[in-house]
Amino acid sequence: MTSPKTIGFPRMRKEQGEKRVYLPEFIQYLTTLGAKVVIEEGYGSRSGYSFDDYRSGNEAVHLGTTEEAYQQDAVMVLRALELHEYEWIKPGTTLISMMHYPTRPGRVEMLQAKEIRAISLDGIMDGRNIRLVENMKAVAWNGLEAAFDVLEGRWPTLRRDNGNPLRVVILGAGMVGKHAAEASTKLGNVERYQEHIIAEGPGAITMTVGRAATRRPDVMEMLMRDADVLVDATQRRDTSKPVVPNSWIGWLPDHAVVVDLAVDPYLLDADPPVVRSIEGIPQGNLDQYVFSPEDPAWKAKIPEGIACDKRRTTVTCYSWPGIHPQACMAHYARQLEPLMEVLFEKGYDGL
Repeated sequence: MTSPKTIGFPRMRKEQGEKRVYLPEFIQYLTTLGAKVVIEEGYGSRSGYSFDDYRSGNEAVHLGTTEEAYQQDAVMVLRALELHEYEWIKPGTTLISMMHYPTRPGRVEMLQAKEIRAISLDGIMDGRNIRLVENMKAVAWNGLEAAFDVLEGRWPTLRRDNGNPLRVVILGAGMVGKHAAEASTKLGNVERYQEHIIAEGPGAITMTVGRAATRRPDVMEMLMRDADVLVDATQRRDTSKPVVPNSWIGWLPDHAVVVDLAVDPYLLDADPPVVRSIEGIPQGNLDQYVFSPEDPAWKAKIPEGIACDKRRTTVTCYSWPGIHPQACMAHYARQLEPLMEVLFEKGYDGL
C-alpha cells in the first residue's frame, strides 16, 4: 500500500465528559505533509471549536459526514472505537488509536479479521522500549489531584488528626509510579502544595512498593493499615490475578482513598481472564471518577463473581489525562508530529 493521501477525524462517541479532540494546530500540520483532512461535522464543538477554527482558510481541510470521515486512507481517533464503529471502516484502512493490545485480545482478533491496518498509539516504542506516545505524567498527577481533593474534604488543611504527615503507598515503580511519587509529595497539585507550605502543613510521606513486597500479605498489611492513600500504578505480567485481593482493602483506614492509575478492565470471558489489579473496585470515566463506598454505581460496574465487599473511596478513570483536555492534546501533538511525518512518507508497510 502506498502512503496515505487522506486522513479522517471522526467524533469520539464517548461519555459527555470526554472532550479531547486533536487541536486545530495539529490538523494544519498534517496538511503540510500533503494530507487531505476530512473532519466530521461537529468535531471539537464540545471543546468550543468550530470547523472554521480547523480550516483556517486551508483548502486541504474538509468538512464531512461520519461515513466520509471513516472512509479515508487513514482514520485517527484518540480512544479505541466502540464495537459497532469498526463496521464503518473499510479493509486496508490505517486506523491510528489507543488500542491497548495486551489487555484486549478480542480487539486484536477483530482488527485482524476485518483487515484493518491498526497502529496502536500506546504500543509505539523506541529502541529502548520506551513509549513514544504517552501522557503518564497526566495520569499520575490528575489521579492524585482527585485523591487529595477527597482527603481535603475530610481534612481541609490536609492534616491528620494527630498532626503527622499523610502517608501514601504506591504500588509499582514504573513510569506512572515515578510520576505518582512526585505528585503525591506535592499533594496532587503544585498550587495546593505551595499554600500548604505557607500554612506550615506537614505534607505527605510517600513509599513505593515493588513486586517482591506486594507478594507478602504481612508486609502489605503493615503498610496499608497506616496508609491514607493507596495508589495502584502496577503493570502486571499476569493480568488474570489481582495484586491486592479485595479482603486486603479492609486493612485500610476507613478514610483512606484508593487511587486507580492502572485502570485495567474486567474481561472475564477472555482466555486467560483479565481482572483489576485491585480486586473489587469499579472502573470510572470522565463523567464519574470518584466512588464512595456507598455509591450504587459500585455494584453495577463490577461483574458478578468478583469480590467487592471491602470498599474504600476510590478514584478511577479510564482516561485520566482527559481531566485537562487541552493540555493533554497539545502534549500528544508534540509527540505525534514526527511519527505522522514518517507514516505519510513511508506508508504503513514501510514502518
